[in-house]
This record gives sequence, structure tokens and C-alpha cells, in this order.
Amino acid sequence: MGVDEFRVDAHVKVLDEGVVERAKRRGLDALVYAPHFEQLPTIRETARRYSDDDLVVVPAREVFTGTWRNRRHVLALGLTDPVPDFITLEAAMAEFARQNATVLVPHPRFLNVSLGYEEIQRYSDQIAAVEAYNPKLVGGWADRAKRLVADFDVAPFGSSYAHLTGSVGEAWTAFDRELSNASEVVAAFAADAPRRVGRRSSLSHRARKAAEFAHLGVENTWEKVDRIFLQGTEPTHPRHLLYDGRFDDAAVY
Repeated sequence: MGVDEFRVDAHVKVLDEGVVERAKRRGLDALVYAPHFEQLPTIRETARRYSDDDLVVVPAREVFTGTWRNRRHVLALGLTDPVPDFITLEAAMAEFARQNATVLVPHPRFLNVSLGYEEIQRYSDQIAAVEAYNPKLVGGWADRAKRLVADFDVAPFGSSYAHLTGSVGEAWTAFDRELSNASEVVAAFAADAPRRVGRRSSLSHRARKAAEFAHLGVENTWEKVDRIFLQGTEPTHPRHLLYDGRFDDAAVY
């Protein structure tokens, strides 16, 4: 554990033995694991497998709402039931409210994938925290995120938003008390527990920022869009059998 604080990398996409080893070397106490396009039961099982006495892994979902060209990402912790991607933002937020999930806003006002002022204001009563920093927020995006957190006087959080193993632990949210398990980590975010946002500052951090930003190109290819959404075979497609037709009316594909 960090000195007199509990450090959480509040949003990572990767999880394996190498990630766990790196997280511990970087002084992290917990990871929030929210991979793309994986169903909640699978995420839970993976999180359970890699959690131990030295590192808590919290299962979560970054739900892609709206269409591919106009996505609004929302990070949900403490879900009890699966929620698919590519439903309307309104339907996703209603489902999060039904489940009493803890809602975080990742990478605000970033490209075409983020909640902005209008959405954060609309759902301010439901949002527990807004991300103030991750390594993908370069230049003006980082400044806009910090201003947005200040303007709404909302609790901040920080994460590596790691899509690459080497980025894990580059940024974090530090709470001022020890948290014993995933439920306590979720509760700390939900209750606006005292925290600070920390990050590494070095030449290697700049290199990690560049590598993560470059990785955006891999995530935004037409081949991926066609494979996942137009064919309707991805596990988190809203018309997948897992969801038993509950989200058919809210699906955008």
C-alpha cells in the first residue's frame, strides 16, 4: 500500500500476471478492470482470479452508449446485472440507476467518445466522479477535464486508462484510508470519500502517453466496427442472447 493512502488505478483495460506484477511494483493497492466488449460475468471471474491480499481487482464496465460515430462512454462500478454496449445514453443511465451502480465519467470531453457539460449536468445527481487525468488526455484535453471537474465541483478520479501493460500505474486515485475489498473500493467512489489524483512525471511517462494515444488508431478501424456491430455477434451487442431482449428497444444497432 502507498504511504498513508490507498492507491487505485481506476480504469484499466488489460489484466494478466504481468499487469498484476507491474501494479504491485508501482505501489498500487487496487485496479478497476473494465475491458472492452466483455460480458460482466467474464469480467467478474477474471477480476476474482487476479485479486489477492496485496491487490484488489474491481470488476466494472465501460459502456459505449450511442452510435460508433457519436459514442458516450460511461464507467459503471458495482453492477449487479449485465448492461450491453450501443444502447442510448438514457437507457444506460436508467439501468445504472435501477441497479444502484456507481457511475464515473471517464475521459470527459475527449474526441467523440465522452460525456460533456450537457450530459454531466443532466445526470449530475447520478454521477459519483469525473476523471481529472489519464495519460490519453494530452494537451488541451487535460486542461478541459480539470476545468470541468472544477466547474461542477464534483469528485475527481484519475486512472492510467491502460490499454497497454506498460501504462498501468501511470496515474491513480489515492484515498486516505485502507480499503479491504472491491465493495469497499466501490463504496469509496460512491460516497465521495476524500482522495487525491496522482500521476507519474518523467520522460518515461511522456513516452507512455504517446504510446497510449497512438493506440487509439487501433481501436477506431472500420474493420472492427463491421466485425463487432454490423454483424451483431459481439458479446456486448445489445441483441445478444445474454440480454434476453431487454434492451432491444434501446439498441442503436
